[in-house]
Amino acid sequence: MLTNYFKIAIAVLKRRKFFTFISLFGISFTLTIIIVTTAFVDNVISNNYPEVNRDRSLYINFLQQRNSKFGSEMNGPASYYYMDKYVNSLKTPEKVAIASLFMPVNAYVNNKKLVVNNKFTNEGWWDVMQYEFLEGKPYTQQQIDNGDRVAVITDDLKKNYFGDVPAVVGKFIEVDNVQYRITGVVKSVPVTMLISYADLFAPYTVSKSDYKSKEFAGIYSAVLLAHSKADIPKMQQEYADVVAKIRPDRKDFDQFKSNADTYVASFTRQMSNENDGTGLSFLITVAVIFILFFMLLPTLNLVNINISRIMERSSEIGVRKAFGASSKTLVWQFITENIILTFFGAVIGILLSFVILQAINNSNLINNIHLSINFTVLMFSLLATLVFGLLSGVYPAWRMSRLQVVTALKAQ
Repeated sequence: MLTNYFKIAIAVLKRRKFFTFISLFGISFTLTIIIVTTAFVDNVISNNYPEVNRDRSLYINFLQQRNSKFGSEMNGPASYYYMDKYVNSLKTPEKVAIASLFMPVNAYVNNKKLVVNNKFTNEGWWDVMQYEFLEGKPYTQQQIDNGDRVAVITDDLKKNYFGDVPAVVGKFIEVDNVQYRITGVVKSVPVTMLISYADLFAPYTVSKSDYKSKEFAGIYSAVLLAHSKADIPKMQQEYADVVAKIRPDRKDFDQFKSNADTYVASFTRQMSNENDGTGLSFLITVAVIFILFFMLLPTLNLVNINISRIMERSSEIGVRKAFGASSKTLVWQFITENIILTFFGAVIGILLSFVILQAINNSNLINNIHLSINFTVLMFSLLATLVFGLLSGVYPAWRMSRLQVVTALKAQ
């Protein structure tokens, strides 16, 4: 029976090629957009180089100082002083990484300007972030304490600044009118890794900003590494207890807030403007609504096309009913045909997604990024495609089953 349905479905698809193209395009395009988009999202939020310990890390990216009477507030990264006094002193974390935002500065090579993104870090940065050292090693705590102008650079900066040379450890690089002696070279990080991305890393003690300033606001964030996933709640609670005792450093504010969150929550809390939640529920709700709405469009398109196909085949339906075919048999036939159509669309969508992701990886559109299909998302997408394909065939099949034999034969 299924073999006959398959043969009939192929014949129907060949009969009206334009409608078939529209149907397949709607299904494959929708699936491609979902797979490619989730590949980007997966690359940004998953445990990827060099942030391979995200599942046991908490991030402190923002401080909030607020005036409860007038509603004015100040949000932003923290100073090194704040991180060192209140975050570095926590007992639960195994390690604490502190680093500034990456900041673009200029370097000059053969009288040509080269934009270099600088980041200033503490020594714990190299323990929490698992950079791959292609040569040399990170700077030490002793070098940080001494204020030595040393730096770790990426292999991309090495190539752009020094050209094709075998080794650069011990050489000097001049950036923002400051000369740094190179201690190591690491594999480059894509800019989508907002916390760990930079071209040049240097000790916080050589930053031009005053790291000894006792103001809370600054340019630094912190990553807390737990001994295990089980320690995450304990680490989060310890920081919350510390924050509860902190008072704003400015007289015009009377409330102080800061949170140690997982990677995604550290950003969604700010995006959703939730003061008491992480904003994850808001983000998930928006994402689910968007995906359902996005998949609903080709479903409605399929419903309309399927109704047109069925009306064209009314004579066939009348003949089959006249020879004893039940409505149930005809309904299952048309639903099966629709599922076969969605299956072909899904296969095309997967192949197209693979081609697009490979093209992005090879195009250097985003340097050092490697996108791949998330197979969990793929499985759910295929399941959703199957469900929507089934739903888009139910109503047209029901319409077909209601046709009277005489009415259907008159349409011939």
